[in-house]
Amino acid sequence: MGLTAIVLGAAAGGGFPQWNCNCDVCRLAWAGDPRVRARTQASLAVSANGERWTLLNASPDLRAQIQATKVLHPHDGKRGSPIHSVVLTGAEIDQTAGLLSLRERSPFSVIATAATLAAVADNPMFGVLAADVVSRRAAAPGETFALDDSMQAELFMVPGKLPLYLEGEDPETAAESAANVGVELTCGKARLAYVPGAASVTPALRERLSRAEVILFDGTLFTDDEMIRSGTGTKAGRRMGHMPIDGPDGSLAALDGLSARKIFVHINNTNPVLVEGSPERRRVEAAGWEIAWDGMEIVL
Repeated sequence: MGLTAIVLGAAAGGGFPQWNCNCDVCRLAWAGDPRVRARTQASLAVSANGERWTLLNASPDLRAQIQATKVLHPHDGKRGSPIHSVVLTGAEIDQTAGLLSLRERSPFSVIATAATLAAVADNPMFGVLAADVVSRRAAAPGETFALDDSMQAELFMVPGKLPLYLEGEDPETAAESAANVGVELTCGKARLAYVPGAASVTPALRERLSRAEVILFDGTLFTDDEMIRSGTGTKAGRRMGHMPIDGPDGSLAALDGLSARKIFVHINNTNPVLVEGSPERRRVEAAGWEIAWDGMEIVL
């Protein structure tokens, strides 16, 4: 069996529609417009054998995502789970809060950079993950580690920033550090890259992504000033550590020409690409990109 990935959640923090948002795009969702579909917060489940599953990030919506994904249901004995590990790309709330939904003493491992594990360890709430059943393993960027007998992973640094609750008054929003990473998965000749947060595409990042068969990439905002123009926020996308899709230095331009299957994930509730048939959606699709949805299955 090859590598299988299931999009558990395709939205950015807050989900879509966001609970307190009535922007133009969320308004369509609240009204039940068939051109949009609800999405939970970003996470991916991956497996090489269909039995042992790894989560890439644990969103606050994880319990509902497990319930909606049959392969993640318990099936052996009174207690147990097919989830054997969780790989974190950072320590943001929307990447880690779902760990609290996995606190009922089933064994699994949390794998992340030392910086991310330190941020998790500093929050005593995560102490509910009993150390005798939930192991924590540091993986350095560039280190290859096994997720099972046939699937390997490697973390790699991506331009970004510290988690919001750690960033301070004047944060560096596009630094490469172990606080914000992507994940490259390999299974035989299959290669998948997951990058839910990127402030820019460096030559090294583009070169790495050029080797992938499938790329799931940060699609938070269509334009850098989207939240400002929509009246839903005061920060530009790059200030939040997310490059825009459009524009001369956006992801469409930066990753143009790559032969991989390219899919946008981590899509903010204000992003018009969520609306099927919108000009922005048509532009993205014309450039060869797809928009992820909850339950989307990718088989390599």
